[in-house]
Amino acid sequence: MIEWSEEQRLIRDSLRRFVQTEIEPHRDELEHGDLAPYDILRKMYTSFGMAELAQERYRRALDPPASPTRDKQRDPTELAAVLLPLVELCRCSPGMVTALGVSTNLTPGAIMKSGSREQIERWVEDLVALRKVGAWALTEPGSGSDAFGGMKSTAVREGDEYVLNGSKTFITNGPHADTIVFICKEVGSGQDGTRPRILSFVLDRGMPGLVQTLPLRKMGMHSSPTGELFVSDVRVGADRLLAGRPDRAKSTSRDGAKGTFASERASIAAMALGIIEKCLETSVEYARTRIQFGRPIGDFQLIQHKLAEMEVARLNVQNMLFRYIESLSTGRGVSLAEASAMKLYSARASVEVAMEAVQIHGGNGYMSEFRVEQLARDAKVLQIYAGTDEIQTIAIAKELLLEN
Repeated sequence: MIEWSEEQRLIRDSLRRFVQTEIEPHRDELEHGDLAPYDILRKMYTSFGMAELAQERYRRALDPPASPTRDKQRDPTELAAVLLPLVELCRCSPGMVTALGVSTNLTPGAIMKSGSREQIERWVEDLVALRKVGAWALTEPGSGSDAFGGMKSTAVREGDEYVLNGSKTFITNGPHADTIVFICKEVGSGQDGTRPRILSFVLDRGMPGLVQTLPLRKMGMHSSPTGELFVSDVRVGADRLLAGRPDRAKSTSRDGAKGTFASERASIAAMALGIIEKCLETSVEYARTRIQFGRPIGDFQLIQHKLAEMEVARLNVQNMLFRYIESLSTGRGVSLAEASAMKLYSARASVEVAMEAVQIHGGNGYMSEFRVEQLARDAKVLQIYAGTDEIQTIAIAKELLLEN
């Protein structure tokens, strides 16, 4: 795949019109945290048939095809229909992508990968259709990049129940989540020198002992509500423990989290592409119209150099996204290291392009009116969440060193 197909371009153009008419007018409300993004995202789901795609994904999770290879193969147009909204939303309000992805992909994906059929039926359909808001709770105040080693949240077995305690931070959708995948350590495991057992439970809003804070204030991604979760003596039955299903290969919560990491990291390339495209388009237009020393600044070689480097970044990130689509469509998929490489490069590229866009705009670029200021702030988190740049290099290097 070297270019969007005609059908995919039609989807892209329709999404772009939706963003211009339905999101752009509310951009300031979203940016200032006065408007939660979910109703607008639900309207997008309805308008573009994304709910139907979600239903198909839900049905596949319940009854996977008999052929494992066939199950892994993905239709390129379907993949584009999933990724293009990420690109187009990021041209305007990148935070909305984070809110959408965690609710409709990460959270239900964790349940589909490690849950029983009954659990999938209970929670997934509402999540993938965006009827309910989801959150995936891994990060803790003292853990950061060492998500498992620094984990303090615990589960204690008491008869047929578990008692959960702990806190989570930087949780996307945390303030509004209806369904939460809560990841913790099992107390008493790992005593023989092995790693402690990691467990995942599904929690629902309003459960006794579960507290969801108001949104935290952040540098960027303001249209994505982020909060803290506090779990105090929350009692849950085994029906909320994601322990796999008999008709599938056994998967641990640690494995499930790593699979979620790969999907999340690869999708960040789509987010980066949207930011890069918008910054480049805005900068080109500004270079054509901004007059200094009696000439458009685009006539100056230094500005031309900046624009050319931005275009190289755009092509590279777009080609990485095309390769990702092609890999999934053939059933090959991407490894965690490959997904990490995509994230590492695209995140860095989006930050560099956004900062160059601010520089090209000069003083105007520092003002919120010109919007590149917002995109520069929003881009920075791509180098932090879903694993920092430094963590990505470790994942890549480990695979290289293990190769024969």
